[in-house]
Amino acid sequence: MKKQVVIIGGGAAGLTAAIWAARSGAMVTVIEHMDRVGKKILSTGNGRCNLTNGRMEADCFRCEDPEFPMQVIDQFGWKDTLRWFSSMGVLCKSRMETYYYPVSDQASAVLDALRLECEHLGVTVLTECQPKTIRWERKRGQTLFSISTNRQILPADSLILACGSKAAPNTGSDGSGYDLARSLGHHVIKPLPALVQLRCQGNHYKQLAGIRTDARLTLCVAGQKVWEESGELQITDYGISGIPVFQLSRFAARALDEKKKVQVWIDFLPFMDLEETHVFFKQRFQEFGHRKGEDFLTGVVNKKLAQVLLRMAGIRMDEPVSRSSAKQRAQLIKGLKEYEALVSSVNPFANAQVCCGGVDVSEINPCTMESRLVPGLFFAGELLDVDGICGGYNLQWAWSSGKVAGVQAAQWNGGHRDYPMAEPQRTRQVKLPVSYKNRR
Repeated sequence: MKKQVVIIGGGAAGLTAAIWAARSGAMVTVIEHMDRVGKKILSTGNGRCNLTNGRMEADCFRCEDPEFPMQVIDQFGWKDTLRWFSSMGVLCKSRMETYYYPVSDQASAVLDALRLECEHLGVTVLTECQPKTIRWERKRGQTLFSISTNRQILPADSLILACGSKAAPNTGSDGSGYDLARSLGHHVIKPLPALVQLRCQGNHYKQLAGIRTDARLTLCVAGQKVWEESGELQITDYGISGIPVFQLSRFAARALDEKKKVQVWIDFLPFMDLEETHVFFKQRFQEFGHRKGEDFLTGVVNKKLAQVLLRMAGIRMDEPVSRSSAKQRAQLIKGLKEYEALVSSVNPFANAQVCCGGVDVSEINPCTMESRLVPGLFFAGELLDVDGICGGYNLQWAWSSGKVAGVQAAQWNGGHRDYPMAEPQRTRQVKLPVSYKNRR
């Protein structure tokens, strides 16, 4: 008799788990509270779906247990992902060497492939179906689940929670999975927005809004450097955005939640070190000292940014910069190399791509994604305390954790398997999440 596997959540991880559970011989039912499955997939990669990345290392993921994500991903890596999508008819291509997208550049193609494969395998999908309570009991060495929903009560031999996080609630991520996990005895690390914009103190951001420029950003928490990122910075009317901001935002969110002072020091001339910058400006003051302040930085930085930095340095816009003092010139260089953005908050879950925090992975077996507390209960996707950086990593986490959970849930024989921690397939230098490191 086929195993009855119920999956709560019809997102990337849930659909993946459904496909692999069905391929492994189970009867599968997916419960989705929205009117359709996979809505969040459509917004990934700006609608193009960056579905994986060829650089898959431990430092691409953040988790209270830094080794946990790769122990799962090693079981189903990026090459496996490309082969899997190819088996479902989706051809993929790379950009910037390691970033993989569907050839069609349509996230809808990825969702359609998952949906069509579920249909082909006979997966039952119940939309607009909201789980209310979960009961489980042990009988004759077996765990039996009963999932009560707004439509019906569903029995299951094994259960997968793939409900997503609280990020991007307009796509259906309402955080209800955290309550379900808690009801089953699991600890949930407080979820906070990640891969999100930062709001900063100061009234000059409206003047700077719209600027895009390469920069190096250093995040400081309580006066200590904890992370560094480089890339295209976007300045908004309330603060800072762009990929380098997203990459460090989860650390800012956690620190702010702990009531710590958070600063981002911005280097607007990342291609010069401090000594080179001083040499450059010594020569520039000599050659262009006759220019008025408003024209002095023409060709160096964005004009709107130049006006703000000159004003902060006390250099007049309507006078030749040769009249400025040594202190004012030094202050201008400091503003260009060490501009302080004092962070007041992160944007809310509505603006976040993912969350940091979630179900504590110390209670999950990385070999199987099975709960260490409830036999036959499995987890996948964003519900867990795992978040990746930009570049296809969060989707890879969905594919990997979904595949492992799906196969193991289908093959589960009723016993509680608490295997030892999986050994990595190769030696890695694991870097703790809050540590200062240089990134390209």
